Amino acid sequence: MAEIKVPELAESITEGTIAQWLKKPGDYVEKGESICELETDKVNVEIMAEESGVLQQLLANEGDTVAVGQAIAIIGEGAAASSAAPQPVDETETAAPADRAEQPAPQPVAVAQAPGQRPIASPAARKMAREKGIDLTQVPTVDPLGRVRKQDVASFAAQPAAAPQPAPQAAPTPAAIPAAEAGKPVIREKMSRRRQTIAKRLLEVTQTTAMLTTFNEIDMSAVIDLRKRKKDKFFEEHDVRLGFMSFFVKAAVAALKKYPYVNAEIQGDEILLKKYYDIGVAVSTDEGLVVPVVRDCDRKSFAEIERDIAELAAKARSNKLSLADLQGGTFTITNGGVFGSLLSTPLLNGPQVGILGMHAIKLRPVAIDEERIENRPMMYVALSYDHRIIDGKEAVGFLKTVKDLIENPEDLLLES
Repeated sequence: MAEIKVPELAESITEGTIAQWLKKPGDYVEKGESICELETDKVNVEIMAEESGVLQQLLANEGDTVAVGQAIAIIGEGAAASSAAPQPVDETETAAPADRAEQPAPQPVAVAQAPGQRPIASPAARKMAREKGIDLTQVPTVDPLGRVRKQDVASFAAQPAAAPQPAPQAAPTPAAIPAAEAGKPVIREKMSRRRQTIAKRLLEVTQTTAMLTTFNEIDMSAVIDLRKRKKDKFFEEHDVRLGFMSFFVKAAVAALKKYPYVNAEIQGDEILLKKYYDIGVAVSTDEGLVVPVVRDCDRKSFAEIERDIAELAAKARSNKLSLADLQGGTFTITNGGVFGSLLSTPLLNGPQVGILGMHAIKLRPVAIDEERIENRPMMYVALSYDHRIIDGKEAVGFLKTVKDLIENPEDLLLES
């Protein structure tokens, strides 16, 4: 027999949460096969068996927090269990094996939840329930501990609609319900580990930096025209679509070279000026915002940058990002415009000291000269920066450089 332990993940990660068991006791597991999914502060990783054998016992449940090096399962020799093998039971169960064999097959039962109590459910089950608008307290499960799994939610959703039968509830004491919630429908949902980390780090940024934001607007006419003329040929040659983000990445790199303190980091009483350009591109996922990093953007073509962004975004949305994909960025770009945001103040992605915010492109009347006004596709852009090392003159100059290059994409091509 051998223990399966939580492996070393990264220097900054010491624990995680069991998101989902991919194998159950009695299953035969090949060496290198994934047995569970672990949710960490940054990414979800799959823990693999280090040798072949039968999964004998699970030492942690879904939702449990486990530390690096902690044993979470036991694997050993033996034949794989048949489909009729009994499922693991609660350790508090006292019935003898013979008694259990005579019991009928377990039927789904709804587990009563006290008001405000969060049902025990896997992350996958919670996600499906949110998407389908299902109350997890109404979902029956055969799990002896009352844990709701994804398949339980799927089965419940497939049933014909019926009048909901409220589960029996324990009568709460008046002190258990805050005054603001008395008599009002509420849902109490535990924050995921990743959301807790996002909240903690964003709060740290606002408390430990002198963050300030400067704004400008960009006439996107030239870039839109260039994309319209070149997009088909670009796709034929590179098998990737030409988007706006590669233009902004290239413009940001050029501006960072001109204003190097925006590409820096504060370490104690020293400033670390970085002479490389690893640009983080914010990606929204169901689990929260992540910022995978496109490496060496000063050395890459538009096509290479577009390809890297597309691959990283796909990995982010399928929870396939590695820790290496998220580490070491020097500057970040976030695009709230894809959600319709007209103007916002992006928060710094510490320890970086600058972040560029893109926004929605909107037709607005623009004065061309003293006599002419034209409708132009305009985008507001924002640069949030750490005023401890970046002065307003540098911040405004950085954003003005980005604006000039985007409005004159031929110059941007020469810069790259």
